[in-house]
Amino acid sequence: MHAIALIGAGRIGRIHAANIAADPRLKLAYVVDPVADAAAALARQFGATVASLDQALADPSVRGVVVASSTDTHLDFSLAAAEAGKAVFCEKPLDQDLARARAAADRLEALGAPLFLAFNRRFDPNFAALQARLAGGAVGTLETLHIISHDPAPPPVDYIKVSGGIFKDMVIHDFDMARWLLGEEPTEVFASTSVLVDPAIGAAGDADTAKTILRTGSGRLCVISNSRRSGYGYDQRIEAFGSKGMIRAQNQLETTVETWGEEGAAADRFQNFFLDRYATAYAREAEHFADILDDKCAPLVGYADGVRALALAEAAAASAAGDCLVKV
Repeated sequence: MHAIALIGAGRIGRIHAANIAADPRLKLAYVVDPVADAAAALARQFGATVASLDQALADPSVRGVVVASSTDTHLDFSLAAAEAGKAVFCEKPLDQDLARARAAADRLEALGAPLFLAFNRRFDPNFAALQARLAGGAVGTLETLHIISHDPAPPPVDYIKVSGGIFKDMVIHDFDMARWLLGEEPTEVFASTSVLVDPAIGAAGDADTAKTILRTGSGRLCVISNSRRSGYGYDQRIEAFGSKGMIRAQNQLETTVETWGEEGAAADRFQNFFLDRYATAYAREAEHFADILDDKCAPLVGYADGVRALALAEAAAASAAGDCLVKV
């Protein structure tokens, strides 16, 4: 059983703690968080010990570290864990600054510790099945891709102010999905943004609505639609158009129950919270980390993926600010 240290006892940290506890190969040994009450409550729930970062990293029995702290600490904590010889499971993004993330490349390579970056949507069964069919040639050669990612409602403005902006906080998930599904790197980005949901988001220096077009070297196109408010639930859809047809991943509903009558058929609501929609994906991330610790595989998503997604996020922000095409 692999001992795990968890950095961050907030919402996403609690999800990872539960999934670690549910995997028979993993054991939550330490919880690290500056908020003492949050750390103590989570440690007590799963039989772990509250510790400082130095204490947790100094324990030779700890094989892996999960970094689920605030975004501005991700890279520093990942480097500290790698220097201590631990495998790292880090929440996205790796950092909010592309130059700083790139500068860590040589250091991370020299340390040689596995780094698994948590772009959780790759682990969603629906999207994974779509990718497998696409890669298997089910619809011939991929030509265009549509990704829709609309939240039910915007987060608090206090969160927006420290999020890094819509492209680094929200759309970065879709940039990773686009890279994964396109099968080649985007070389051009055009993006446009608006404030259509909440004027306070604009006052905070961010946008709440974005459309992005990616183009690869071979000419494949991907259109990404993002909004902080759908008004009808968590909207997560992908359509992949190939030379012989189309593959689609639809939204998840609360139930599969439908009501049929004279007015037609009515289905249940879409799931309304990302932790519900991606519960299985988060659990599969923990299983993948256990496989990494068992030396069964290398990380499916790593440092290079994080840097490339961050590069697309910065290019999209530059494109939206300058109303221009940006080459990556």
